[in-house]
This record gives sequence, structure tokens and C-alpha cells, in this order.
Amino acid sequence: MSSNTLDGLQSFTERHDYHSWLDLQLDNVDHGKVQISIPANENLHNPGRNGLIHGGIAATLIDTASGFALRTTFEDPVTARLATTDLNVSYLRPATGTLIAEAKVLRAGETTGVTDVSVKSTDEDESVAAGRTTY
Repeated sequence: MSSNTLDGLQSFTERHDYHSWLDLQLDNVDHGKVQISIPANENLHNPGRNGLIHGGIAATLIDTASGFALRTTFEDPVTARLATTDLNVSYLRPATGTLIAEAKVLRAGETTGVTDVSVKSTDEDESVAAGRTTY
């Protein structure tokens, strides 16, 4: 993918209030694949849970990484319109630190796309969640 695609998609996240609040970063973009991350931030922790990140953050990463991976299969990734129709999240262990999601498109059809996603923690360098989405 071109650096214009990465720049365009990163600009999209900066204009999106929720993505911007999360400080979501696109780390790597390729056709049908993306890597995104959310830096460690105390605002994402569960109250009183010793620095454990709320599960909704991993779910957000799975949903968002999937959408960006699918966008890379469109002629114009920045203006593509998508809607999640199914989101499956399996939590594997408690999440801490910076979270990194890697999404891969399994199918990009005329009306439906399916992705697989793995979310890792930089603190443990282990998967904390796995997911699959349908758009």
C-alpha cells in the first residue's frame, strides 16, 4: 500500500472523536492487512483492577482493525463505507500496557467481508484477545 493510504487512514482516525480519544495509531497497512495500536493509558483501566484494561478496548481494536483491513481492499480506502454486522471477541488473558491488533482479511466480497484479528499486549508479548468480524 502507498504511504498516501497510510496517511489518509491515520488522518481518518485523527478526525474520528473516539479513535482520537483512544490515541489509536495505524502502525502498518498492506493490502488486506493492518496493524494498529493503542498506547497504555490509565483512562482505559478498569477501576481498582491493578492496571487491567477494560475489555471493551480490545473489542474496539478488533472492530477497528477489521474495518481498516477491509478498507485496504477498496479502490478508495479512506472514503469506503462499512458497517459491522457481526463481532466475535474471545478474551484470552487480562490486558495491560500498550495493545497491538493485527487484522487480516479472510474474504472481501461484493457485499460481505470477513476478518480475523489478534490483539497482543506489549507488557506480556502474548495474545490477550482474538476476534472475527463480518461487515
